Amino acid sequence: MKLGLFQMPLHPPHRALAETLDEDAEKIIHADALGFEEAWVGEHFSATTEPIASPMMFMASLIHRTKAIRFATGVVALPNHHPAIVAGEAALFDHLSKGRFIFGIGPGGLASDMELFGNLDAEIRNERMAESIQTIQQIWSQDPPYDIQGKHWQVKITDTVVPELGVGYLGKPFQKPMPEIALSSMSPGSGSVSFAAKKGWRPVTANFAPESTVISHWIKYREGCEAANRPATGEDWSVARNVLIAESDAQAEDWLLDPKGSNHYYFSYLWEVLKRADYTAVLKPDPQMADDEVTVEDIIKATVVYGSSATVTEKLISLRERSGPFGTLLMASMDGEGANKDREWSTMTRLAEEVAPAVRRAA
Repeated sequence: MKLGLFQMPLHPPHRALAETLDEDAEKIIHADALGFEEAWVGEHFSATTEPIASPMMFMASLIHRTKAIRFATGVVALPNHHPAIVAGEAALFDHLSKGRFIFGIGPGGLASDMELFGNLDAEIRNERMAESIQTIQQIWSQDPPYDIQGKHWQVKITDTVVPELGVGYLGKPFQKPMPEIALSSMSPGSGSVSFAAKKGWRPVTANFAPESTVISHWIKYREGCEAANRPATGEDWSVARNVLIAESDAQAEDWLLDPKGSNHYYFSYLWEVLKRADYTAVLKPDPQMADDEVTVEDIIKATVVYGSSATVTEKLISLRERSGPFGTLLMASMDGEGANKDREWSTMTRLAEEVAPAVRRAA
């Protein structure tokens, strides 16, 4: 089991952006030093709580401050961008990082971003998503002339191509034929998981999904692998989880339920956002529960992997036995205000140095 770090990121709105950007950067540098193999950064345009509009721009600032960690967009919301721009920027980042790049894509999850870019209609948003990735892959797979006529976008360079000057050529990635593509999923029994597995892309299960959803995603992953006539090893499936590791189980639970703790803030925020979007099923410990029966503490206890190093090891081994042997655990990055930074960094250290080796031995 490999380790990665997943940053939405999510910070309280009163914190200064320059301060949280430094904190997020330092955490990725720390993860690289600990041997984490991946760092995922989200994209949001219209929330002070989720403030990184360009994950590739942010991650490019860390290429030469890290040694080996691979950078992943978590995710680029394809319906919100012209595919030629995304194709060019992703290809450039792949070259800048010398192939330390995973191209994470999705339809987007922040309603205000959807409104901003005119993508509130789910059916149209999914259409744009499918057309965009198909267009990007075609751009990366051919030379000019380009004449890609889609329903939502057109990519055309036919009359101004000058081969001897290199004019009219769209950039291709460093990795051949293209970077690994990853698709995020958060709904129970999501068809996106089987679709990604069938396409040979990496399915990524969201960290705030309860364990029942993780288990359902393994079923869909196997379906996709079977459709593609390849073994369902789990090596190319990533599962994100909130993780909190302390010296003892009691201390971990105190940190977990601390009203000033970052996990408490994180799930309080998400619960309010999802209630307003009428999409609470993705976060409930039991999808059949009524919204007014659910407490933030219920969600936290059902979703976060917490305890001492020994307890967290047992929980991860048990989860992989029940859900399937996911190849990468992505630790969700929490806010580091106050006492939370030390809790976060010590969790990362214990996860890398004590828990992950024990899980690998058990496997």
